[in-house]
Order: sequence, then structure tokens, then C-alpha cells
Amino acid sequence: MLSRNPKLRKLLWFVALTLLAAGSARASLFEKGDILMVQVAPDAIHFNPSPEHADYAWLVGAELLFPSRWLVGAAYFNNSFDQKCQYYYFGKSWPLDFISDNDYFKNLYFKLTGGVLLGYKEPYEDKIPFNNNGVAPGVVPGLGYQFGDFNVQLNLLGGAGLMFTFGYNLIKW
Repeated sequence: MLSRNPKLRKLLWFVALTLLAAGSARASLFEKGDILMVQVAPDAIHFNPSPEHADYAWLVGAELLFPSRWLVGAAYFNNSFDQKCQYYYFGKSWPLDFISDNDYFKNLYFKLTGGVLLGYKEPYEDKIPFNNNGVAPGVVPGLGYQFGDFNVQLNLLGGAGLMFTFGYNLIKW
């Protein structure tokens, strides 16, 4: 299967090299303070809705969050054109508690992720910039709010739209 699918082979190499780099930067893969967060999104909001759009653009994903606020993650989603896609990324979040002394702001954060998008293919390959054979760079800024082990985020999907994600801190080390 790997020999017949060069994209899958490249993806596996990317994941293996990322894990190798993470392992060499840390004494162990999981350390005290790390969090595994799972997330879902039931749909997307398009700035310019089209009859071409799928009925639902859902997402499921997981992020490994470090105490330094750096993160690494992966998401599997149904894009706006009913194509199954993946987003493998790394990023960082910043607290926005400096905005106000009000307790409501103490759990507000900004998050920026960047990585690789896989799966946007014909006839929709031109819907994301720099797409080459279904592989393209991706950048997703988001604004989130953490309450206990739960979070909600509003993510900007380029010029296409917005997506609300709902997350839960599944495992804490």
C-alpha cells in the first residue's frame, strides 16, 4: 500500500521526523504539565455560501499542549466540498488576560497554528493557495476560551469562513 501511495509515504515520513524532532528536544515524549486535548467542530460558516458546498463541513482532531503553550496537532475533516482532508500542524497560544482585570478575560487566548493541509483535490484544488497535488501549507488563527477542561474556539479559515471547535482536555500528565 505504501509503495502505491507516495503521498501517504511522504505523510508518514513527515510524522516520523516530527516525532523524532520532538523527542530530541525533550527528555521524554510526555512530561508533567502536558495535556492531550480532543476537539470537534460540527460545521463551518462560509463568508460566501455556494451550492457547491457540502451540507456539513465537520472536523475531529487532537492536540498535544505543552506547559510553554506550544502545541502540535492533527485534524481529520470533511472540507466544504465533501472531500476528506487532514491538517497536521504545530503552533502556540497566548493568554489575553492583559486585556482587562475582569475574571471573564483570564481564560481568553489567541492561538496560531501552521502546518500542512492534505486532500483538496480536483476540481477544488484551486480553493486553497499553493496547493500542489492535494498538499498545501495552512495557517489557522483562532480565538478561544478555556473553562475547566473544556474550551471553545473560533478559527479563521483563510478568506473562506469560520469554524467553531469544541475541545476537552482528555489526558493530563
